[in-house]
Amino acid sequence: MIRFLDLQKVNDMHGEELRQALCRVAASGWYLQGEEVRSFEQRYASFIGTSHCVGVGNGLDALTLIYRAYIEMGLMHEGDEVIVPANTFIASILAITENRLVPVLVEPRMDTLQIDDEQIERHLSPRTRSVMIVHLYGRCAYTERVGELCRRNGLLLVEDNAQAHGCCFQDRRTGSLGHAAGHSFYPGKNLGAMGDAGAVTTNDAALARMVRALGNYGSKQKYVFDHCGRNSRMDELQAAVLSVKLRYLDADNQRRRAIARQYVSGITNPLVTLPAATADEANVWHLFPVFSPCRDQLQQHLAKAGIETLIHYPVPPHRQHCYEGLLDGLSLPVTERIHREELSLPIHPAMTADEAAQVVEAVNHFTI
Repeated sequence: MIRFLDLQKVNDMHGEELRQALCRVAASGWYLQGEEVRSFEQRYASFIGTSHCVGVGNGLDALTLIYRAYIEMGLMHEGDEVIVPANTFIASILAITENRLVPVLVEPRMDTLQIDDEQIERHLSPRTRSVMIVHLYGRCAYTERVGELCRRNGLLLVEDNAQAHGCCFQDRRTGSLGHAAGHSFYPGKNLGAMGDAGAVTTNDAALARMVRALGNYGSKQKYVFDHCGRNSRMDELQAAVLSVKLRYLDADNQRRRAIARQYVSGITNPLVTLPAATADEANVWHLFPVFSPCRDQLQQHLAKAGIETLIHYPVPPHRQHCYEGLLDGLSLPVTERIHREELSLPIHPAMTADEAAQVVEAVNHFTI
């Protein structure tokens, strides 16, 4: 069986260092708001290329706290609109609606699978205050056009970098391209913890202070609460794990790129559409999505061949029950096609070239 993601093998690549890090924290007697978190925050900010990194509980909290901070700072208000790609994981949109902001869904381009920057401007209104780009599947969603549109219209540009740790736009990392970025370190991510964890990166010192306070019950000083916050803090164990894995992230992403190149060069089945090629630095291949009108049959065929796959994601956000009455009347044919046809092939840094070759062979033998 070729598993979609073998976390045990991935962690075993750095097993001894991870065990040492976990034992160090266990023996320290200090498990929250300590030196491990401070050290990781500094290292990750340096890696991303921002002045500030604030560890939080998870990726959803990271995005939610960014928008909550902008509201507390008076830069946004309830009812403001946020442009967001229609074909994203629901967390991107939950962060908007949890703050009583209004998501405005924009279709992606089928060739890039990222938000269509040509469509953003036509969705602007007097209530638009922010654009959220999502570096979905590990591919950079930022374009010069997006940046210029935000500058020209005074819009806050927020990045959802949950799937793109280490990805670049020219000589800058994703997570440093906008005003702020939310990061998820869910175990299956390119930079994954051993539990839930997330972070906010930004060059805005005031925003960083506000996010940190809001994630600590709204407190900047112990037992003094200037804001109604929540408990959303990275713990010392996760920070120690992430510090180990961060040292290997670029090399791990290169391994993902090698597997992706093997897929792109080897898969020739006319029933399967591959993602468009990108410059290596612009894609860290968190996922390798393929598309087929016979998606379910393809998944069944691969399962019989001993290859595990996943669908990202079977139901688009505007078709989810939780958004009935808000988003359900939308017509989004490109998004719906992606969600109807997408299938993710196995890809991770512990995967071998022989395993990738087996996947290529099985995909090419698929018929209907």
